[in-house]
Amino acid sequence: MQASTAGTPTADHIGTIYVSIELSQKTWLVSLHSPDRDRISRHKLEGGDHVGLLGLIEKVKARSAEKLGSVPRVVSCYEAGYDGFWLHRLLEAAGISNFVFDAASIAVEQRSRRAKTDRIDGELMLRTLMAYLRGEPRVVRVVRVPSVEAEDARRASRERDRLVKEQTAHTNRIKALLRLLGVAVGNPRRRNWLSFLEQQRDWQGQPIPPHLLAEVKREHARLTMVREQIAALEQAQAAQACPIPAPMAERRSSLQRLKALGPAFTATLVNELFYKDFRNRREVASYCGLTPSPWKSGGIDREQGISKAGNRRARNKAIELAWLWLRHQPDSALSRWFRTRTANAGKRAKRVAIVALARKLIVALWRYLTTGLIPEQATMKA
Repeated sequence: MQASTAGTPTADHIGTIYVSIELSQKTWLVSLHSPDRDRISRHKLEGGDHVGLLGLIEKVKARSAEKLGSVPRVVSCYEAGYDGFWLHRLLEAAGISNFVFDAASIAVEQRSRRAKTDRIDGELMLRTLMAYLRGEPRVVRVVRVPSVEAEDARRASRERDRLVKEQTAHTNRIKALLRLLGVAVGNPRRRNWLSFLEQQRDWQGQPIPPHLLAEVKREHARLTMVREQIAALEQAQAAQACPIPAPMAERRSSLQRLKALGPAFTATLVNELFYKDFRNRREVASYCGLTPSPWKSGGIDREQGISKAGNRRARNKAIELAWLWLRHQPDSALSRWFRTRTANAGKRAKRVAIVALARKLIVALWRYLTTGLIPEQATMKA
């Protein structure tokens, strides 16, 4: 996400129509400020009615052009959410400058019982858009919209993560059901597990009750289906059945040369993090939410921990990678730094230090991909 306002257009003339769109599944509330009328007008549309939205903007644009004698430009915004970026691409294709705002970065009143309606939110977003275009610093964070190819390439890794979680849930459910009778569980992921289950007996030597056995078999059928989908997805990724942009493919290949990074992990890192072009290391850490969040006011000075903003998947993978790095790259400078900092330390201190290691490691990998500088004393694959 972009925090600075460098390079943004400035509203140094009145010939601009400002539009904010409050999206929901049922209705869209369009708040609009045109130069021919010194007030904010609001229009309600059905959810997803992009034809009506473009028609409304063209109507206001024609009205303003007739009164001003020149065609005004149109600038719009909406908050990032479930609707994704299709509306942004549609507005840009229609010649409208659109910005996608990070909803958490818009300043709101701090009252314990503040009023919140679509009307208030739309007006607040409109004022935020005007302030951003005036060049006010840090007024809002603008989401960098990925390309269609980059957005589609991440589907495989995200689907795999969901399937792995679903696989764990089914396995745990089977174990929990059999635990009710004290029956041996074995490995539910084996193909001959159902035959193993038929031979199990409880503490009285009785077979598993029929209803419980039927439920376990249905759960096992879902587990088997999920495992087959994971295997098919991994085979498609290994065979590169779905094309990906050349820069992302090159970065995957570069990361896989480092020990501790496999194909699945590398694909997730590139799809979630390294598909972007960052300007400095601070942007890399900020996108992962691994930056500190101090609380300083008067005599109060305390640290709240990492911000946990940005991409949650990228942050989870960064911390997971830090643990893998310690195991597979024990002689690297980062691993030695971690061992020095956590010598004779407790578990909590190690958990804090692993987050710091994750930040350093992600920055080191970003430098490796952009400049070719290998992390210090890291081992490359043969």
